[in-house]
Amino acid sequence: MKTTNINFIGNRNIALIFSGVLSLISIVSLATQGLHMGIDFTGGTLIEVGYQQPADLNALRQKLDAEGFESATVQNFGTAKDVLIRLKLQEGVSSADLSTKVLESINKDVATPASLRRVEFVGPQVGDDLAEDGFLALLYSSLAILAYIAWRFEWKFSLGAIIATFHDVIVTLGLFSILGLEFDLTVLAAVLALIGYSLNDTIVVYDRIRENFRALRDKSTEEIMNISVNVTLSRTIMTSLTVLLVLVSLFFLGGETIHNFALVLLFGVFFGTYSSIFIASPAALMLGISPADLMIPLKDNSDIAHLP
Repeated sequence: MKTTNINFIGNRNIALIFSGVLSLISIVSLATQGLHMGIDFTGGTLIEVGYQQPADLNALRQKLDAEGFESATVQNFGTAKDVLIRLKLQEGVSSADLSTKVLESINKDVATPASLRRVEFVGPQVGDDLAEDGFLALLYSSLAILAYIAWRFEWKFSLGAIIATFHDVIVTLGLFSILGLEFDLTVLAAVLALIGYSLNDTIVVYDRIRENFRALRDKSTEEIMNISVNVTLSRTIMTSLTVLLVLVSLFFLGGETIHNFALVLLFGVFFGTYSSIFIASPAALMLGISPADLMIPLKDNSDIAHLP
């Protein structure tokens, strides 16, 4: 099979400028707008109702706005007949009273009223704990990645992988901040899955670079990296396309509950593949990685040289 010969490493400055602009936009958005946290983190009430026919979500939003629930999030849940209503935390109102008031509001002047399916309440302390634990999980997983790759390869590769992974996470979070999409536990789980996917691609490329560092002694570091990325390119593309087919199906057919989950992974798989090629390897190159760093040391036989 013919191997591609694209000068990825030679064009790294263009990619780094592009990634730098995206990361800067994402950081500015996160600093100014922040993330639109779901009730998993902020606390609030989740109410599921069912209809006998497809629900008119716009009409439901208008009724809730008229009753003072301007911040309510209304979306289909599973089918067009099932509706999920999310309300932010309201002081001094129990979840039972709140669900009763919401049900009365949406059932005004309708021929076929909605039926209450379930009510869930998340307190503010629980939300704070979930937010803290979730972001600690991101921190600990990043530290574990740093330690593993430093042990498995070399510390310059380790920092390169962390830079690429943080690039993917920051740009993905920036997307949610700019678009004002809700960030909940499902999305956090997708971000953690994205870290694993991006890292897997990066390690495949690094493994081939390490092999070629030891095999191709007559070429420069940049040439060896370029050869390694090109050799792994077909595997990377086929893996990404296979994953994308599943994620596209989940995005369009999976329903509202995993819509944002699929969106994170769709966006993340693209940038995870991109960063493995254009960020991870160039970052290690900029840190000064060279074949000498991964050469197998020769055994010192000086202590037996004098033996007959």
